Amino acid sequence: MSKSSSIEWTDATWNVAVGCTKVDADCKFCYMYRDSMKGTRYNPKVVRQTKGVFRLPLTLKTPSRIFVSSLTDFFHPDIDSYRQEAWNIIRACPQHTFQILTKRPERILSKGILPPDWGEGWDHVWLGTSVGSSNGIWRLGSLACVPSKTRFISFEPLHEFITLKGLEPLLTHKYHWAIIGGESGNETGQYRYRPCKLDWIKYLMITLDDECKIPVFIKQLGTHIAMQFGLKDRHGRDMSEWNDSWLKVREFPKSRKEGSNV
Repeated sequence: MSKSSSIEWTDATWNVAVGCTKVDADCKFCYMYRDSMKGTRYNPKVVRQTKGVFRLPLTLKTPSRIFVSSLTDFFHPDIDSYRQEAWNIIRACPQHTFQILTKRPERILSKGILPPDWGEGWDHVWLGTSVGSSNGIWRLGSLACVPSKTRFISFEPLHEFITLKGLEPLLTHKYHWAIIGGESGNETGQYRYRPCKLDWIKYLMITLDDECKIPVFIKQLGTHIAMQFGLKDRHGRDMSEWNDSWLKVREFPKSRKEGSNV
């Protein structure tokens, strides 16, 4: 776990495991495969439980947003045997907000995945799913079926135009937050990047923020746009370099004390 994170929408990261397996094209240039320890400390294709950091949220005293499992998928089948241990830690830390992002929302309602006292969700747990292309749009409906106090979407890595036409009622009534970000990567080698266009980001922002009234957090523009406009930050994360004022939006959902259960 990192007690401070470079990820703009969280305060800290907590990994109950390391390693993952890819599910679709959205995972093609996964940053975990690209960056995580350069393969020198663990095999990124093998999911294994962490040891020294597994209980660290219990030691973090300052109330924080915690991104759960940035180096794996919390709902990966290989975590089934010890996921309840992680839920026990989350239950014991109501001072924190746990942000759980998955590409496997279809597994969440399977027997034994959620804690037995989950009910309609926990106030301090946000459940999210990643959608980087049209092929992943089904995940929005899948996660919407899971009881949760706060649901969110990460449109990252955004590597093609995604239309939300016809999904506005689902988004308005079932989702509370959206992250948008272009893909980052290398110019050469195995882990590169795919183009993201400003028009794609603008469409999502208008639909989500203006039409569906969902708070939007534009995380980064991605390497393609950063190179196109000569930005110093190769990920396109530095808002001070963004010329378009409409891009400079980094909102969060309502606090869990104000949030509604939908």
